[in-house]
Amino acid sequence: MKETPIEIGKPTSLPITVTLGDESHPPVSLIRTPAESVPSIQPVMVFRSAAMHRLYTATQLTARRDCTAIVLGEPGTGKELVARQLHLLSDRADRPFVAVDCRTLNDPGMEKQFFGSAGDDASQTPPTHGFIRTAHTGTLYLDEIGDMPLDFQARLMKVIKSHAVVPIGASKGVSVDVRIIASTHRDIEALVKRGRFREDLFFWLHVVQLRVPPLRERIEDVVPLAEHFVARISRLFGEKARPLSSDALEALQAYNWPDNVRELAVVIEQAISAGGSDCITANDLPDKVRLAKPSASPSIYEPVIPLAMMERNQIAHALRIAEGNQSEAARLLQIQRQRLYRKIENYGLQYLTRAGERAEERNRQTNDSAVENFVA
Repeated sequence: MKETPIEIGKPTSLPITVTLGDESHPPVSLIRTPAESVPSIQPVMVFRSAAMHRLYTATQLTARRDCTAIVLGEPGTGKELVARQLHLLSDRADRPFVAVDCRTLNDPGMEKQFFGSAGDDASQTPPTHGFIRTAHTGTLYLDEIGDMPLDFQARLMKVIKSHAVVPIGASKGVSVDVRIIASTHRDIEALVKRGRFREDLFFWLHVVQLRVPPLRERIEDVVPLAEHFVARISRLFGEKARPLSSDALEALQAYNWPDNVRELAVVIEQAISAGGSDCITANDLPDKVRLAKPSASPSIYEPVIPLAMMERNQIAHALRIAEGNQSEAARLLQIQRQRLYRKIENYGLQYLTRAGERAEERNRQTNDSAVENFVA
């Protein structure tokens, strides 16, 4: 760190937002399956809990090693965010990140989509690269690998052992260099015992295990997450972000969140759509949340947030509120512009400035073009 961080602004008025990954890299070149959208924003992880701080540290350490990793956790906890951060923090950060939902691999035609095809001159069918070759030199993310069909598992093991993929209809393999990151909410070891998952693939994947805790185990993350979603969704709607009232915050923290962070994002969107007052109140929340009873008294202790992280979080939030206007952000933070410029550079927050957003838009257009052509 080039400067000794100091407290700025009013910490209690700003959510704690931690953007993981090295933002000095341009936004990742992201290619996904056709059924999924291409994110146009850099992934962020928002947390306050000690459990997520431990995950953050483990993610940093794992990303530096070009090893296989599997991310475990319930649906909706943010496993793909962790996988993307492993990519962004690695030496492959400027290479493709190809995300494949393994639950779709039973669908007709997915074998050619996954492994590629040699094409057919008779039917004038052109060859396709497939997901594995598209991820060459980058990262192949296998989401919900516990649902991968056994025949795909067998062919994937051949790719892993030979470092080559044989396209459907071809007689020779094509060399590939990919890092594989997988995730699942299932008990893979139990699937192995039942003969539904290959034992060799199980051991190969479990070089590093990263567990994302469910939201009910880190209730202290609910408020910063909720405020993050309010800011992000309001911006997508073209509206000014409204604060959450105290009764809304209490209700959000009392709910058990069975569908985790994904459910929280939906609830916040519903609340923003339903409410019209100056703030979001408990009455704007769905009944299941508004009427929830606290399961236990919250702890009086909260983890200590490193001062540098607190400062970085506040600068990032101020830039979002100011819509990338650095002069306005400096006014909100009550510091000189030149000093803010240095801190933005030190903390790698250039992507949140207006200049960074223009670069991100150019990258998004490039990604859109890549998605249209990734099977070509």
